[in-house]
Amino acid sequence: MEEHKLIIVSLVNKLLMWLFSLVGIGFDPHKEIFPTHIVMALLVTAIIITFFKLAVKNLDLFPGKMQNALEMFYKFFQGLVDDMIGHEGRKFIPALGTLGTFIAVSNLIGLLPEMSSPTANLNVTAGCAVFIFIYYHYQGVKRHGAWGYFKTFTGPNWGLSWLFLPIEIVSHVSRLLSLSMRLFGNIFGEDMVIVIISTYLLSFIVPLPVMALAIFTSLLQAFIFVMLSTIYLSGAVAEEH
Repeated sequence: MEEHKLIIVSLVNKLLMWLFSLVGIGFDPHKEIFPTHIVMALLVTAIIITFFKLAVKNLDLFPGKMQNALEMFYKFFQGLVDDMIGHEGRKFIPALGTLGTFIAVSNLIGLLPEMSSPTANLNVTAGCAVFIFIYYHYQGVKRHGAWGYFKTFTGPNWGLSWLFLPIEIVSHVSRLLSLSMRLFGNIFGEDMVIVIISTYLLSFIVPLPVMALAIFTSLLQAFIFVMLSTIYLSGAVAEEH
């Protein structure tokens, strides 16, 4: 879909082609080794890792502005899992926080010039959805055991398991589709609106209200993804189903 080749994507692919050429591996110069969404996803990952490495380098008993901001960020996730899962849910904060941060930064980076949101590509949003899908099922099996977790799919009455099981399977698969398609559709849509307005109206002022709204929706979509993931985790590890 993307006609415009981003500078950073071209540079990364040229660098990779040069490195591979040193060991005798050649690639078609007109094709990309890494497509745009992969390069941008790697860039987002590098930004997040670098930021947090530097941010936590000088933690102090008396926190400064940055440390206060990081603690508020952690408290946000702590409050979310405490409300939906309970105190035991705090062990899920690293996974949920990492996922939420990646999605939020991925959504926002596309608003910068010569950048693109990796979450505007279905492969990336599907990857995030698959991760949380596997993660919450794994936590359910870890909590209840394989057989105990399977029984949550069959309902309270074995006589009706033939009815409950397919309904539960469809329900869980729909979660996978819903998470990936909702995030992709919203981010792809807002990026396209900004591109169309900027291209055809030839103005730097007209797109600004749309970009301001895009910042809000980008953060909102990250929050919705994390909130739904927390709900699915809550259901998987709950004592009673």
